[in-house]
Amino acid sequence: MLAPFPTLRDHLFDPSGGLIYQLRAFRYRHSLWAGFHAVVAGWLSEWRPDCRNLVMIGPNAGHALPPGFLERFEQVIALEPDPIARYLLARRPDARRLRFDKLDCLSTADGLALLAARFPGTAVLFSNVLGQVAAPGGSWSALLSRHLQEQPWASYHDVISTTREPDHHAPIQCASLVNLETLLAHFWTRGEIAVTEHETLHLGGRGPFRYALWPITPARWHVVEWVVNQA
Repeated sequence: MLAPFPTLRDHLFDPSGGLIYQLRAFRYRHSLWAGFHAVVAGWLSEWRPDCRNLVMIGPNAGHALPPGFLERFEQVIALEPDPIARYLLARRPDARRLRFDKLDCLSTADGLALLAARFPGTAVLFSNVLGQVAAPGGSWSALLSRHLQEQPWASYHDVISTTREPDHHAPIQCASLVNLETLLAHFWTRGEIAVTEHETLHLGGRGPFRYALWPITPARWHVVEWVVNQA
C-alpha cells in the first residue's frame, strides 16, 4: 500500500548533511562557525510566533540552534533525513518535547500543502535547507506563498556560495528588496566575484531581510538570508 504522503529516506552521505557534514561540524562549530551561529541565535531569539508547537524542516543536529530554543514550544516536530543528526538532536538538553516525523515536504510540488494539512496552526522553521534543495515545479517563494501563507514560518537559507573570502564580514539588515549585485557589494568591495546562486533571494517577498556570512570551510563562504512570514 502506498504511503498517504511522501516519506523521508535516510541520507547518510548527502553533501549538505550526513556523515561528512557531521565531521565538518565537529571540526568547525566551536571555531569557524561560531560567529554565524551567534547571528542565528539572535535571529531566533527575536522570532516569537504565536504558536505552541513548532515544526523544524532540516534542522540537522541543531548545531545552529541556541541552547534552550526547543523548550520555548510545547511540542517540537523535526523532519530530518540524516540518522546521525536525529540521534544527536534528540540528545540535546532541551529536546524533551521533541519527536520526529517522516513527511518529506520538499520533494513534491504539493509538499508544503501536505505540511500545512498535517500540522495546521503550527509555526514552521526551515533550518538552512531551502537553499540546499531545489524547488519542485516552481520556486520556493511561489510555493511558500501558495501553501504556507496562513501559517507563521521563518527561514534562514543560502543565497549564494563562493570560494572568495569577503572583504567585509558584518551582518546587514535591509528594510526592502535589494538586488543581488547590491547585496554582494556589501561583503565584496573589490573586483568581480564568481558565485553559485541558490535561487532563494527574497524568499517570502517581504522585508525586512537580514544577511550574514557563513564560512562553511576556510575555502568556501555562503551568504545566508533570514526571512519571516507573520501569517
